[in-house]
Amino acid sequence: MVKRAKAEGVKTVRIHTLLDGRDVGETSALEYIDPFEALLASLNGEGFDARIASGGGRMKITMDRYEADWSMVERGWQTHVLGEGRQFSSAHEAVETLRRETGAIDQDLAPFVIAENGTPVGTVNDGDSVIFYNFRGDRAIEISKAFDDEAFDKFDRVRYPKVIYAGMLEYDGDAHIPSRYLVNPPEITNTMGEYMANSGIRQAAISETQKYGHVTYFWNGNRSGKFSEELEDYLEIRSDVVPFEQRPWMKCAEITDAMIEAIRSGKYQYIRCNFPNGDMVGHTGNFLATVVSLEALDLQLARLLTVIDEVKGVAIITADHGNSDEMYETDKKGNLKTNKDGSYKAKTSHTLNPVPCIIYDNFYSEGYEVVNKDGYGLANVAATTVNLLGYEAPAMWNESIIKAK
Repeated sequence: MVKRAKAEGVKTVRIHTLLDGRDVGETSALEYIDPFEALLASLNGEGFDARIASGGGRMKITMDRYEADWSMVERGWQTHVLGEGRQFSSAHEAVETLRRETGAIDQDLAPFVIAENGTPVGTVNDGDSVIFYNFRGDRAIEISKAFDDEAFDKFDRVRYPKVIYAGMLEYDGDAHIPSRYLVNPPEITNTMGEYMANSGIRQAAISETQKYGHVTYFWNGNRSGKFSEELEDYLEIRSDVVPFEQRPWMKCAEITDAMIEAIRSGKYQYIRCNFPNGDMVGHTGNFLATVVSLEALDLQLARLLTVIDEVKGVAIITADHGNSDEMYETDKKGNLKTNKDGSYKAKTSHTLNPVPCIIYDNFYSEGYEVVNKDGYGLANVAATTVNLLGYEAPAMWNESIIKAK
């Protein structure tokens, strides 16, 4: 994009970096920043000026989701747009200094501003064009609202520059956020939620804020609305606004309370929920906190399965990826990697291990058998679920992992 901007005659480009350390190595930021700054240096000259202007950890600024903590977005606005924050001469210097002073991993690094002679090199001003080049929607919606909505009221923007704002994609197809985007989003149809609504199946979706969108927005093919107001109920349990490792049990007990109430109500044929513990706490890289998070979740599963037996129901227990299963990084030979101080290097990213899929059924399993086949994955869960409900899966779906005896 920077190269194309130069080719199109753009004279000034500023990049506002968001550091990961979550879906990549916990301290890998300079592996991206250093070659990128070298690229910018190679492009600069002949009237073209491209630089990194600000940054910070993605769990500290800008990239909140599901309106869990608008203060993150406010800090991002102050950093990227207003140029307010601790100043450094380069992104490299900022990352090294903040790591040394705080011991934080990349996702938790404080915001920083690149400046020359005390003046930020890249505030956002009237007449600028702003592109948010994240392709995934959940953490892109809130900052898009801040740029795109003149009546925005979630925090005091102090200054609202008149810019042309675009996302890489349209992040919310129902609410049309943002109004401008570079690439048409994928049109996802024939989802399980849509099929169930069209089949008259009453369903509920429950999670806490951190994963609420996973059982609603993502579940419905990047749609924020319901397919049927009459047949669908969604319940969000507000997440605590604290670091996950400080409260690793999160809201798993409250989610279970809500699930038990929904099951015993007899209103629903199908209920889905997401327990965020293994993912969100696993991302912190804190081994002991992750152990606590999963022990807490085990207690809640025991409660939940007891009630499922009480109503003669069936549960499918699975995950979309691993995370808590590997808490330390290893080399290609399987040896644990270490930090400079000799401690083991925490793994904060998702793993590539297969995840379990457990069908918990104490009442109907004599009528079907589970098929074990290489290549089964999440795409097979939808057909399995509707088959267990007694419905035929649509032909375009991947096959069920059960078949009638």
